[in-house]
Amino acid sequence: MQVLVVGSVAYDTIETPQQKVERILGGSAIHFSAASSLFVPTRIVAVVGEDFRWDDVALLRERGVDTGGISVEQGKTFYWSGRYHKNMNVRDTLATELNVFERFSPKIPEGFRDSPYLFLANINPSLQLDVLKQVENPVFTALDTMNFWIEGSRSELVSVLKRVDAVIVNDSEAVEFTGESTIPAAAKAITAYGPRFVIIKKGEHGCLLYGDDGYGALPAYVLESVVDPTGAGDSFAGGFIGYIARSERINAQTLRTAAAYGTCAASFCCEDFGINRLIRCTIQQITERFEAYKQLIAL
Repeated sequence: MQVLVVGSVAYDTIETPQQKVERILGGSAIHFSAASSLFVPTRIVAVVGEDFRWDDVALLRERGVDTGGISVEQGKTFYWSGRYHKNMNVRDTLATELNVFERFSPKIPEGFRDSPYLFLANINPSLQLDVLKQVENPVFTALDTMNFWIEGSRSELVSVLKRVDAVIVNDSEAVEFTGESTIPAAAKAITAYGPRFVIIKKGEHGCLLYGDDGYGALPAYVLESVVDPTGAGDSFAGGFIGYIARSERINAQTLRTAAAYGTCAASFCCEDFGINRLIRCTIQQITERFEAYKQLIAL
């Protein structure tokens, strides 16, 4: 069962207190597919510039990621630069250069339109709506968003929410969108807009799930050190949806297990810069970490 992700491909320059890497492959579609392809074949729709190095996605292709939906436009690839503090939950954005991504208008290739599982990464809600019109009867759809769209494109975001099965969003964005004072209340309020399931990410504090059977919560996987948390949220989404697609079941128990696998995928992401660790991960390794995680959260 194929998964389709529509999002960004970028080059990132990342600085931590220990190290700095320049122009490493990143973007929401890249981190998502590095995780989802552990479970099922994955298709990417994104845009890059003339400076894009196709060798950078060779390992993803070997993993079963179809990059045929990545178009090349005149100009430069989306670029982001950030610096993390000693507390890795805090970072400063040093540069954001949208470049060709500013003009991104997703065109889903004919061979991708039958993708049964769809993740709409963090892009303009009007573009997310357009993608939904192009994809033919997906079995399961999920989206991510951010405060920029919540504040500036709320009506379009509400329209998208009516048409998706799940929302994966962080805690501050959920509270801002709903106006609720607590995260559980915000999760429940989002379902009133249409989605059956809401997953609220809380960084190193794990995630909260809300769906047909009420609330659930999972802690983060315990890591003694974090190298680079960039892309952990998209890696979570990739593991989450990848597992659902592999299981071909959509119920409360499947979603809880999927969230646990997503948590494990995010932990691998944090162990190296970019997707360097996640792309070396195998299905056996993530399954072993999942079993260790179950022991971690067992009462």
